[in-house]
Amino acid sequence: MRIRGMERLRRAAGRLWHQIERRVLILLYHRVAELPSDPFGLAVTPRHFGEHLEVIRRHYQPLALPQLAKLLRRGGSLPPRSVVITFDDGYADNLHHAEPLLERWDCPATVFVTTGYLGQGREFWWDELDRLLLEPGSLPTSFHLSANGDTRLWALDEAAHGSTTEDQAQRRWPDEREPGPRHHLLLAVHEWLRPLPERHRRQALDQLTKLTGRGTPRPTHLPLTLEELHRLDKSGIVDVGAHTVTHPLLAAHPAAIQREEIVQSKCHLEEILGHPVTSFAYPYGTRADYTADTMAIVRDEGFTCTCSNFPAVVRHSCDPFQLPRFVVRNWEGETFTRCLWEWFHA
Repeated sequence: MRIRGMERLRRAAGRLWHQIERRVLILLYHRVAELPSDPFGLAVTPRHFGEHLEVIRRHYQPLALPQLAKLLRRGGSLPPRSVVITFDDGYADNLHHAEPLLERWDCPATVFVTTGYLGQGREFWWDELDRLLLEPGSLPTSFHLSANGDTRLWALDEAAHGSTTEDQAQRRWPDEREPGPRHHLLLAVHEWLRPLPERHRRQALDQLTKLTGRGTPRPTHLPLTLEELHRLDKSGIVDVGAHTVTHPLLAAHPAAIQREEIVQSKCHLEEILGHPVTSFAYPYGTRADYTADTMAIVRDEGFTCTCSNFPAVVRHSCDPFQLPRFVVRNWEGETFTRCLWEWFHA
């Protein structure tokens, strides 16, 4: 009896390990760059990204997102210990810094591109806000911004006049200090602008540019150009997906506007690249940032999979139009290794 009981235990443990082994992780990156400040925590340095890829290549199986979508669609078994790499937004450093490392470690990735910023020579709206409010120098002690019929007063008081010491401290947030008045202002304005249509966000940012006099985009923060997008697509290691036109908060807009954003981004990419674009990522991507209408639209428009932004492993039963992802921060290889282990075994 004891032997038969031990055998049943071994079999149960084996089935449990098999289930763990057949999970897939999808990782969410945005940027690979060395930046003086990163208030939204979007960048991973090239050194750390190389360490991440070495960990994946040595201890796991890199898996391309289109392959995962095909397996989920067919109901097949997922490959053991597999990791999918994705990037959101379409920064130029995805080509210049990430792609060479992906090639070196032979790790495929998908880059989701916001088409309205392609080749425009301007920063993404959240980066523009960062430049206008956190770059060194003085700001107005208070100012009004108007957008979408809503006028708001924003005040900095004594924090408007930055010092060299304070400017340096601003750049170390959020890694080494608590948020200061300018950080609180940045976050508050960001939350106000996030659900607005692009034309109203643009209206507020243009006002803020005039108030601050900081009108020059930073070369370190530019999205891909059309030529860079072509190079990325032809690399053989990167698959290009859609990410809307203007990066709206889809849940804040009617279904017709959502469809326009989704369809136009897909069609624009297909026109540029000359081949079908079959994957999509919801902007921002939490469950509150898109709706059942959004999911129906991406199904209707010929996508084979869609990525969200909430943490969970992918199992064979996952909805391919709501694939969970784990956000990766600027961790050294040891911390990244620990995170992968914890995510796989959660």
